[in-house]
Amino acid sequence: MSAFVIKGGRSLVGEVDVAGSKNTALALMSAVVMVEGTTVLHNVPDVSDTRTKAKLLEVFGAKVEWREGSMYIDCTAIYPSEADEEMVRSIRTSFYLLGPLLARCGHVTLPAPGGCKIGARPVDFHIKGLTSLGADIDLSGGIYRAKTGGLSGAEIYLDMPSAGATQHLMTAATLAKGVTVIDNAAMEPEVTTLAAFLNRLGARIEGAGTAKITIRGVKQLEPNEFRVPADRLQAGTYMIAGAMTFGDVTVRGILPEEQTALVSKLREAGAEVSDGSDWIRVAGREPLKAVKVKTMPYPGFPTDMQQPMAGSLTIAEGTSIVEETIYESRIGHVQELNRMGADIRQEGRSSIINGVASLRGANVEASDLRAGAALVLAGLVADGTTIVRNLHFIDRGYERLEDTLTSMGGEIERVALAEADASVRANDTSA
Repeated sequence: MSAFVIKGGRSLVGEVDVAGSKNTALALMSAVVMVEGTTVLHNVPDVSDTRTKAKLLEVFGAKVEWREGSMYIDCTAIYPSEADEEMVRSIRTSFYLLGPLLARCGHVTLPAPGGCKIGARPVDFHIKGLTSLGADIDLSGGIYRAKTGGLSGAEIYLDMPSAGATQHLMTAATLAKGVTVIDNAAMEPEVTTLAAFLNRLGARIEGAGTAKITIRGVKQLEPNEFRVPADRLQAGTYMIAGAMTFGDVTVRGILPEEQTALVSKLREAGAEVSDGSDWIRVAGREPLKAVKVKTMPYPGFPTDMQQPMAGSLTIAEGTSIVEETIYESRIGHVQELNRMGADIRQEGRSSIINGVASLRGANVEASDLRAGAALVLAGLVADGTTIVRNLHFIDRGYERLEDTLTSMGGEIERVALAEADASVRANDTSA
């Protein structure tokens, strides 16, 4: 067990080559089980979620090898198996293997999914969609058991544009007989990238990136290789860090058009933002100003950036309102930020943030991935020393976060938990 020890008050200045997208990599790793042969994924981020997903693939017969940032996945001998419940429940996207394994093997058993505790994330849309495609699915004792005599194309309407359900159903439908249409589909970049990947393997998918996706089933997919694009959420985190630390941060290797909502809010808050074909530069010359933020499905403000953005607004001038419309319990950062001197009041799904002149270092705990990122950002600007625990959440989606922040001038160190505890006692004694 380890923790971050952060000494605040230093501006971040520098450039970041953003790592591969965790969410995209996990979606591609679900799809590969439908391919007989070896698929090569380049630029896979080395985070705990991708490592866990690789181990899960091996349970079902895949052979996985990492070679300098590339993942070679041989799914020639995929077979139904009994996956460990703890492993499956450690990541949300384990459940997205259900449809692809069903399409490949005809039957599959899989424990119910897990992931960060940020609110109810029912899989109803997934189950209804797979049932429409011809799956027979039973849930008993926390275990899903699914079988099919063959998937067939169907008309699927999603009650809300769920990115996970869209990716899951689109993937499974590539091997279904006939035509599948997904209406009210999610338009997230991860959906578009997954469709491009599947098409490279031989799928016939049209409309990804719009609210209507059409999939014409094929008999089989062929091995190929694909590069995972940069992580737009990591990029967004570093952009916010540049603004709130009075820094000057450039994120490279990204698609600026994927950051439109965040860039708009950063500019509204007073940050200086410029961009090019594959980069965005964010500088904080003046204290940030209060803004209103409302999370929405893409292309709206991303829910994954809500907590880091809230962290930045704790020191903005005025009163900000941050409304979370996607996950009702994505508020694990609120109590911990208040522990650091923030003034946040929760009203339903809205956080009312009264900006304060400064934050103070404290001993805090991450409750989920993006809450952890918010606490790290707060620690970078707080007076004194901040200790952030529960790094396993942060490690799910940020590859060597401390190294990246240190390279830009931040003072952050990963230490053993016992050493962090000693630091807390020393601070208490000196106080």
